[in-house]
Amino acid sequence: MTRNLLPFTQFVVKVHSRCDLACDHCYVYEHADTSWRARPKTISDQVLAKAAERIGEHAAGHRLPVVRVVLHGGEPLLAGPERLRRTAEAIRAALPPGCALDLRIHTNGVLLDRRFCELFDELDVRVGISLDGDRAANDRHRRYADGRSSHPQVLRAVELLRTPGFRHLYAGLLCTIDIENDPAAVYHALAELAPPAVDFLLPHATWDTPPKMLPGGGPTPYAQWLLTVYDLWEAAGRPFAVRTFESVHRTSRGLSSLTEALGLDPADLVVLETDGTFEQADSLKTAYDGAPATGLDVHTHTLDEVARHPGMMDRQAGLAGLSATCRACPVVRSCGGGLYAHRYRSGSGFDNPSVYCGDLMSLINGIGERGAPAPAGALPLLPGQATEPAVPVLTDRQLGELAAGHGGADTVRALARAQLGITRGLLAAVWDATGLRTSAAWELLAELDAAAPSAVDTVLGHPYVRAWAARRLGGEAGAGPGTLAELAAAAAVRAGRGDRLTLTVRGGALHLPTLGRLALPDGDAEITGGPEGFTVRTAGQGLITVDGRQTDGRWQPVRRIRLADGWTPALEDTDPQRDSHQWPVQPRLDETELLSWTGALREAWELLGRDLPRYAEGVGAGLTVLTPLRPGPDGRDVSAAARQAFGAVGIARPATAPTLGLLIAHEFQHVKLGAVLDLWDLHDRADTRLYHAPWRPDPRPLEGLLQGTYAHLAVTEFWGTRTLAYDGLPGAAAGHARLQFAIWRTYTAQAVERLAESGSLTALGLRFAAGMRETVAPWLAVALPDEVERAADRAREEHAVSG
Repeated sequence: MTRNLLPFTQFVVKVHSRCDLACDHCYVYEHADTSWRARPKTISDQVLAKAAERIGEHAAGHRLPVVRVVLHGGEPLLAGPERLRRTAEAIRAALPPGCALDLRIHTNGVLLDRRFCELFDELDVRVGISLDGDRAANDRHRRYADGRSSHPQVLRAVELLRTPGFRHLYAGLLCTIDIENDPAAVYHALAELAPPAVDFLLPHATWDTPPKMLPGGGPTPYAQWLLTVYDLWEAAGRPFAVRTFESVHRTSRGLSSLTEALGLDPADLVVLETDGTFEQADSLKTAYDGAPATGLDVHTHTLDEVARHPGMMDRQAGLAGLSATCRACPVVRSCGGGLYAHRYRSGSGFDNPSVYCGDLMSLINGIGERGAPAPAGALPLLPGQATEPAVPVLTDRQLGELAAGHGGADTVRALARAQLGITRGLLAAVWDATGLRTSAAWELLAELDAAAPSAVDTVLGHPYVRAWAARRLGGEAGAGPGTLAELAAAAAVRAGRGDRLTLTVRGGALHLPTLGRLALPDGDAEITGGPEGFTVRTAGQGLITVDGRQTDGRWQPVRRIRLADGWTPALEDTDPQRDSHQWPVQPRLDETELLSWTGALREAWELLGRDLPRYAEGVGAGLTVLTPLRPGPDGRDVSAAARQAFGAVGIARPATAPTLGLLIAHEFQHVKLGAVLDLWDLHDRADTRLYHAPWRPDPRPLEGLLQGTYAHLAVTEFWGTRTLAYDGLPGAAAGHARLQFAIWRTYTAQAVERLAESGSLTALGLRFAAGMRETVAPWLAVALPDEVERAADRAREEHAVSG
């Protein structure tokens, strides 16, 4: 394994090589490459097994925290549900511990039905649908072989994905541009389907087969088409993600692109065909026959060997790999030469600007002239740039979800992106205000942010990074400058480029956030991150090599628990900044304690998914760290969430798994609402009055009441679902559930009204109060036995007296 090898993180797996449509702009069947004719229609079990093995060994060898796998074709649904099941299960089983799977399928949608959606729900597969706009736009290219429209079938598929039971599977829409289609009509047709994301794709073309132009039209019709859509998108408040537009925003500020069609980021994608051969990106099929071929296959070659293929290396060369014309261009860092395939010309190969060169320049300049703000999460690490975090725009639907107390995966991920932006802003402020302007660690972190942004984002997304930055700015003890060097070192290890950094060990340990802790004597240590681990050299200890395995006990890795549906939270017992919660933290868990936590978490996660699915989806998307706490006084259950540590909760492991599930749901409500309050005012901050929460004896500021009410939505629903599960059953557990439900539904309803009547909520705060009221209302309508209601009244009265 070479030191500078860039691993693949995205894998396109062709499960079926034929299609039930005959789209005339398809790059697989209608362009230069004809290799599909000789390939088997369906991927075999043997190829699947070997592919899963290769992906797993690659992920383990490069310590990848996540891999994305896209099931593709042809039309992948033609492979049938059982083969899709075997594919998903084989890949997931092959991944090493600590590596999450982002599994998706791209389909034309005509075969998508409830049977497939139920399968994808079970397997956690997100679905992207190809749709070019309204019926007239879509039927221009996407038809059956006999000319029939596919539009009604695709709309039916999208509407199925929009139903509450399957909405979380809806990944977005892929729209191929045709400049003969009205951009406004296309935009509105897609926007009406409430997609979480839309990709607007330039039709594949080369200098040999240039793109369509309109008679008498301007020289950059594709830019003008996209800018029309951009203006509509901005005017609507960016109701969904658009990778092209967001990538222009990011790359114009020196940050990473979100698509290989823009920017200078190295390509990290490989394609596996149905016959087991590895290929480069599918778009190369438009260049010439055999253009994407590598000559390598899954049976005899590792993915590291594929990564060394000259074609793969060419797509990772950045600025140096572009033509002289591109290197001299003022927008090259945003454009990146465009999509690699679009540069092809017979005689000069790919050493050309994109055939869309003029359009790309007009698009980038057009967006720049409109004064586009930086997207959330795109705050600078580089000195001299603005340090204030940009406020992201959540869609109206996402705000509605949060107001009701819930929040799906895409909503919570949007909050996480905003929190990453805030963390970056705090780090920039740390650089500016606390004497770190000449830090070698800062310089390395800034360099890695340009060269290996995913490694930096992973480290900066660790909840306790923001906690350290806030403490550092506040001058608190325990927030010395050494943590910055540890952040840079952790990012360098994750990047695997061989970067070297000297830092000072204090307190007997080197801490690498997200990775673990290495026991070392105090003093200077030189750390070098490589593709298989890292080495540390000290004056007294010599060279220490860490490859992810515990050898002599000095290395204590962060341990992740792999749970169903791809949730892999870390049990964080190594980070010194984890003492951000109000209760003392546990020291390093021994193996017995770790096993107890693992078993309890598995049972609690199953319970959350079954009984609180509208809360569990957000937990799985945004709760990345569980910090074990010491038991409370007299062994009572304690838990906490810290405003400066989005994505983490602290919990002392309770006696039962259901209680653990309840504590997770309760505390993650605080995490979500804290993230919302970082972005918007829900109440008048000038209101200094104290308010009584029904469940507390001491009055609280309005924000405290708001936080408690929001958290107890989950508590109420927890006891409500258990009450329904025990409906008609005798026993102490059933009686306890009914009593708790009766108590908490009343408490929560009273608190919502107290908030609404405060006179200090903003317009958005009033919307949150209304959303919480709507969530509680169905629980208030549930009939309970009279004796339960009387017992609940007595319990509330006793609480009021004792308070």
